[in-house]
Amino acid sequence: MTAPLAAVVLCAGKGTRMKSEKAKVLHPILGKPICAYPLMRALELGASPVVPVVGHQASEVERSIRSHFPTAPLRFALQKEQRGTADAVRSAEESLKDFSGRVLILYGDVPLVRRETLEALSAAHQKSGGVLSLVSTSPADPTGYGRVIREMGKVVRIVEHKDATPEQRQVRECNAGIYLVESSFLWKALANIRSANAQGEFYLTDLVEMAAAQGPVGSIDAEFGETAGVNDRVELAARGKELQARLNTWHMRNGVTLADPATTYIEEGVVIGADTELAPMVTLSGATVVGRNVTIGQGSVLHASSVADGTTIKPYTVLEEARVGERCILGPFSRLRPGTDLAEEVHLGNFVETKKARLGRGSKANHLAYLGDAKIGSGVNVGAGTITCNYDGVNKHLTELGDGVFIGSDTQLVAPVKVGDGAYVGAGSTVTKDVPPGSLAVSRTPQVNMEGWVERKKARMAKSAEAGPSKSGKASGG
Repeated sequence: MTAPLAAVVLCAGKGTRMKSEKAKVLHPILGKPICAYPLMRALELGASPVVPVVGHQASEVERSIRSHFPTAPLRFALQKEQRGTADAVRSAEESLKDFSGRVLILYGDVPLVRRETLEALSAAHQKSGGVLSLVSTSPADPTGYGRVIREMGKVVRIVEHKDATPEQRQVRECNAGIYLVESSFLWKALANIRSANAQGEFYLTDLVEMAAAQGPVGSIDAEFGETAGVNDRVELAARGKELQARLNTWHMRNGVTLADPATTYIEEGVVIGADTELAPMVTLSGATVVGRNVTIGQGSVLHASSVADGTTIKPYTVLEEARVGERCILGPFSRLRPGTDLAEEVHLGNFVETKKARLGRGSKANHLAYLGDAKIGSGVNVGAGTITCNYDGVNKHLTELGDGVFIGSDTQLVAPVKVGDGAYVGAGSTVTKDVPPGSLAVSRTPQVNMEGWVERKKARMAKSAEAGPSKSGKASGG
């Protein structure tokens, strides 16, 4: 039987080197705050509870985390003063007083750690039989990192760089700061840690020597890039690029074509079907789901939207909280706002905007239209320049178009209004009353042709120019 697992994620630091008024762990990487990634990994492993330790801007950090994980088993702990990593973990003790089992310790500014690595750590811990296991790494330049000291191949302690001897600084194996610890050992050991070191802080790394005194310390090695933290905006961008490359590679290996992975941004959690093609500079974010054999054109942005199989999205089309059925054609330069719901084979063309609009199968609005708060049937043709006048200054109102309706160009549909099945509306009309099924609605002013009007106007203008300024007028000047 697997031992119970809890997690402590350290999110209390200010991040001075970020040069920001925002707490470091709230800075975004691919649409999510830095701290969201280690929290996701802990939850994926089944950790319950998960304790984010907050400090700097505690209420803002807690609010952000809760918004991203509204149903997660979270218990927040507060580190009142920044007194080191051991003190930060100790702040979580009260939140875990009823927990007995293993505690995973992660950092809120280390976003790239993989679930597979944490599973390997758990396996190593099980195999070692000790009270603590850790992740180590070997950076090209170990300066600043705590060194993993071994004797006869066994981990015996970690020495921070500032406290290390010249000989110890030659060690290449470094501490990644990720631990799996038995709770029965953790809290007692933390109470015995002292701040007698170069920085006067309570080092979490002191746990390792205490654990080694009780038995073997388990360890696994991870790539440095996976365990690297974020200390400034340069590292923020670097971690973002690494995560982008990782996610894009995963999608390509699962059957998605990315024309230019370096400029394609896909957030974690986005689902894309096989044989879908993404052009350069495409962004997919939020809970977006894209089906199979979909083509998404250059510069398109999809957020929290679903797109069914076989749809073509032409360049620079924007979807936000929209649902698109199979074999639709969108864009270029279409904008689908929240509440848009398209059935199969709908066409929305250049500079068409929709909001809270439902369009039935095969309906089309190919040019320069606004369809807001609209219920549109199947096989409807909406002409260029058509708008639903849905807002009266106080409330929004519904426009309903039945099946097979034809709306002529430059039509204004003043809601609330209904156009019945098969009805036609002539171009240039303003529709303020319901149109019965099968009817033609026209509201234009009758056309008047004044023959010879242009020549008469030219003659009046010529005569006025010959006469000069009016005698009653005053000369202008200084």
